[in-house]
Parts: sequence; structure tokens; C-alpha cells
Amino acid sequence: MTLPGAEALGVADIFSYVDQRRQQYLERLIEYVRRPSISAYGEGIDEVAHYIAQIMLHMGLQTQVIPTAGWPMVYGEYRLADQPNAPTVLLYGHYDVQPPDPLDAWLSPPFEPTIRNGRLYARGVGDNKGQHFAQLLALEAMLACRGTLPCHIKVLLEGEEEIGSPQMPPFIRAHRELLASDLVIISDGPVDVSGRSQILFGVRGIVSFELRAHGANRDLHSGNWGGVAPNPLWTLVHLLSTMKNERGEITIEGFYEHILPPTALEKQALDALPVDVEEIKRSLALTHFDQPRERSYAERLSLWPTLTINGLHGGYAGPGSKTVLPHMAFAKCDIRLVEAQKGSDILAKVQAHVHKHAPEVEVIEQGMMDPSKTPLDSPFTQPIRLGITVAQGQEPLLVPAMGGSLPEYVFTKILGIPTFNVPYANADEANHAPNENLEIERFFLGIKTGIGMLTAIARKHQ
Repeated sequence: MTLPGAEALGVADIFSYVDQRRQQYLERLIEYVRRPSISAYGEGIDEVAHYIAQIMLHMGLQTQVIPTAGWPMVYGEYRLADQPNAPTVLLYGHYDVQPPDPLDAWLSPPFEPTIRNGRLYARGVGDNKGQHFAQLLALEAMLACRGTLPCHIKVLLEGEEEIGSPQMPPFIRAHRELLASDLVIISDGPVDVSGRSQILFGVRGIVSFELRAHGANRDLHSGNWGGVAPNPLWTLVHLLSTMKNERGEITIEGFYEHILPPTALEKQALDALPVDVEEIKRSLALTHFDQPRERSYAERLSLWPTLTINGLHGGYAGPGSKTVLPHMAFAKCDIRLVEAQKGSDILAKVQAHVHKHAPEVEVIEQGMMDPSKTPLDSPFTQPIRLGITVAQGQEPLLVPAMGGSLPEYVFTKILGIPTFNVPYANADEANHAPNENLEIERFFLGIKTGIGMLTAIARKHQ
């Protein structure tokens, strides 16, 4: 179906071309996602990197698989010889996927793509293979219908996003000239729970760490040694209680000092989000949200950092009772960061806090990623918005920052270019979980959305 506005943007025939090839596109997506590429332990990584590189090459992109100290990057480029001043758009995605465990929770095998009720079920179909494959097919369709693209295009697909993108910062720094662009478009994550598309202008960062406390050199009898030998579980409980109070305030010294207040446009955008708070609480069987209660749902996820205890472990956890005093305990934690916090600074503050309150506790860093934000009034906002609206028949929501984390900071803070995330997947895609899925209509809609955005960006800069 061609929506009103497609003719005005000059893409109605390309949309029709996509409609005529729906079955072919779906079969090609199935062939892509049936190939494992699990970065956690390397299964299929090299094969899939070269597989998608060949697809990009056959589309007409100059393509290379670039080695790194970890898994390789796949890079593609298309330059307009007759329009050197056209904008350059960098499309980012990742070809690696999460491990499929637990396997017994899948209704169909994770790497045997299966269609049920209008959805394609497979590991990686939503996160992120189906989404960046839609971006690539948008390029292919435009090349088939026009013989060229509306702007210069660069494509970067990494193979380590699901393990924290450790090679992205050094790779970006080493390839500044190769990757130089006017803007970055990412299609990752889900649309809004209402079903509407959204433009995400940023992400929260993350610092993951473990707190480890030691007691005696072995587990002890709690009657013989309780009150004598220190209990490392209590050490951690007391330490954690000094890091966040009952009002929801994180009490690590200096934690909030670099946070930027929201702009008027960000406040306006957050207020416009269609959030059904009562339905969210009902779906999660919650009676209330966490402290501070006065914060709105949307501003919690976009504007505020968090400290989360992911797990607290030590001693006996089996059936019945075992009166043991554990010799060791550890807590897994993460901190979500907002602009303009830095992971290294926050980790240093955590280490200083622990040294002050429980100097015997180890702080073990387990990875970090800085936050990222692009201004809502970027000159690229309106053409991206127009392209989405033309493709989907409805204006997207504007979200200052998503609650989760992606390595967008390498583009905004190392390359210094604005970055926009326009997700194509359904809100219940079950990414990282069993039965990951992508609504098939959203896959085709993603192809058309890519066509609309790139065309509108190019037209804006003519």
C-alpha cells in the first residue's frame, strides 16, 4: 500500500517495488537469521560476517571485512560521483546475537526460523539482524529503481554489540576518516508500546561492577562462629544501604554533579509520550513504582541515572535450612548513566565510596559504556520525521533518550556527529529472551521507512 505523501517525496514507485518483492525479501531474511552468530562464544561469527558482506557487495556497495582484536567489523560504502556535497549517512547495526539459552523455552528451535501468527521467530531476528537487513534492503530497492542512492551511504555492522562493544572505541578512533559522516541512523530496539514509531535521540550509559566481600577462609558454623567471625553478606548489605536511601536517592558522593537539566523541547517531548501508567503496573503485577514517586515514568527512563542490584549471592541457598556463616559474598550491580556523566568518573566515585565505607570489599569492573544524546532540534530531525511519516502514515514519537544502552557515544563523542535511533521491531519482540520475534509487516515497513528517511534527508540538503 502506498501512503499519501509518497508521491510528493517521489518514492511511491520504490514502495511498490518493495511490495512486489515481499516474499523474496522474507525468504532472504529467513536465510540470514538461520545462521548463528553468537559473539559470547564465537559460534558462526566469521561465517556470518562474510555472508552479510557478500550481500552488501552484490547490492553495489564497496565492502570489506575489517579484523579487530575481537570479532570483525563489516563495512560498506556507496558514494555519489556526481554529487560530492550530498549528505553522508552512516547506518549502524550488529550482526551478532545473544546465546539462545534456555533452549527448552523456545516453541521452535532458535535457528530454525518459523512463522506463526504473522511473526517470524528466530534468535536475532529483532535484535538486530531483521532491522539492519531492512536498512540494507532499502538501499537495494533504491538502487534497483533509480540506479543510484539519494545520498552518500556508509554501513557499519559490528560483531560484539551483545558483549558490550569492546572494540568499538578503538576501531572508531582508528578509522575516523573512513567513517566520517553527517549523521548516524540506527534501527535497534522496539517501537513504542502503543505501536507508534519513535525517534530516540540518545541512550543511557552503563557501568557494570561486582562488589566482593571476604570473611574467613571457609564457611563456618553459625552457632560456633556467629557474632565472632564477620559475615560478608552483612558487610555487603550494610555497604549497599549506604549507596541508596529509602527515598530513592543515590548517596554516592558526587554522583549527580554532572547531570544536565532537560531542555524545554525534551520536557515537551516527554510530556507528549502516550504512557498508560496503570496498564504498565497491571502488566507487571505492581502496586507502585520505585521511589521517588513524584517522577514520571518517561523522565525516569530518559533523564535519571539508576543504581541496580542485579544479584546478591553468598552462603547457602538450597532447600531447607543450613546454619552456615558464609566465607564469601558478592553483589552484581549496574549503574545507568545519563548525559553528561562518564563511566570512568562514576566508577571512580563508586570505588572511593566503597573504600570509605567498607575498605575490605573489592570493586571489580565488568564493563562500561558512556551515555549519548543528540539535540531534538538537530537539522536532521525534521527530514527523518518526514521520511517516517511518509512511510508509515503516522508521525513518530520523539524520545530524548532510551532507558537502555547502545554504543552511540562512539559516534556522538568520538566522531562528533548526531545519532538517531529509529527502531523497527515490535514492542514485544522478546529480544534476549526465548521466542524472539519480529512482526513480518514491521520488517516490510522498516524497508519503506529507510527509503523515506534517506530520500527526505537528501532532499533537505539539495
